Amino acid sequence: MDFELSDEQRAWQAKARKFAKEEIRPVSLERDAIEDPAKTWDWDLFIKGSKLGFRTLAVPKEWGGEGTDFVTQALVMAELARADSAISKSFSQCWKWSHLIAQSCTDEQKERFLKPFLADDTFVLGKGISEYDAGSDNRLPLDDPRAGLKLRAERRGDEWILNGVKAYIANGNIGKLFFIDARTDPTVPLRQGITLFLVPRDTPGFRSGKVFNKSGWRFYQNGEMIFENARVPHANVVGEVNGATRKSGGGGGDTTGGDLFGDLELAANALGICDDACGSALKQMRETRRFEQQLVQLKLNRMHALTEALRSFVMRVACEHDRRIHSPNAGLAMNFSTDAVQEVTELYMDLCGGTPHADKLARDSFIWSHLAGDTVQRLKVARRLAR
Repeated sequence: MDFELSDEQRAWQAKARKFAKEEIRPVSLERDAIEDPAKTWDWDLFIKGSKLGFRTLAVPKEWGGEGTDFVTQALVMAELARADSAISKSFSQCWKWSHLIAQSCTDEQKERFLKPFLADDTFVLGKGISEYDAGSDNRLPLDDPRAGLKLRAERRGDEWILNGVKAYIANGNIGKLFFIDARTDPTVPLRQGITLFLVPRDTPGFRSGKVFNKSGWRFYQNGEMIFENARVPHANVVGEVNGATRKSGGGGGDTTGGDLFGDLELAANALGICDDACGSALKQMRETRRFEQQLVQLKLNRMHALTEALRSFVMRVACEHDRRIHSPNAGLAMNFSTDAVQEVTELYMDLCGGTPHADKLARDSFIWSHLAGDTVQRLKVARRLAR
């Protein structure tokens, strides 16, 4: 597979590298050290990145976005993550759901939501799936109707009334528009009874709850979302009633941009952390004159081998996505990225433990153990391989 980059791809990579070096890295450790999780967010930094196109990178050109391909998106994610993984994810989270707006919403919905998203540098997107009692069973649904998310939506005329709580939701406390999965038929299994809604921040009956205090990815916001007789117009239903898994990448096997993007996003982000760890470890070993020790050399070798293997996997998956080749490779890449990023950062801690930077990378890498239901994803990929 040809991985030679085009001039446009190299330009985006260079722009991301410059922004990461000049704007992200100088504030990364400072933002990470802030105790209040709601205050780690930096609007000034995010707006600077938005003005450079990093917030709207995935929106098709015909709707006014940059319209970049998956290879470009992977390159940008890795470069931003090399300076701060959580900040990179804050931008790519918007790509994930702008993919979904562009490919699964009606033209009328795009007019109402995609155009304002493009025009506002503070317009952040999110998606509410997880709940306190429903996580992995949303991703590998059981046939029991009692399994999975519980947030209810009942139709009353031209509106739907939503009641329940979502937890650990990305951008839940700062987003302006959310995709929300809700039960519209609680008598059937999850795949058959959930509907996807577009829910703006100013929806009556919807409010944010607490912001979750995480050990890693401190900059990246995760909040609680509370729905108390929240009124959502029927015009905000995405796709068909009870058809959310066919639109939202919720395990129904769709091939929308958002569904293709998720696993690639996590693998590319992990690659950025690995690049950072490798470069930082090598620099410190040279500066402290420990590089001549054979044990040090072996650890550096292992770090670089894992990183380059992950890079090859990421680029292959990105190229396959651009060619609309659908294979288990994206899920495998995401699973491998979990193993790679955690081993690489552990080795970095072995070599440079005690530094705030090594500590941060290790804490950020812990996230991969449960991102997108890593263990569940391994089961899904194995089942697909057996078909």
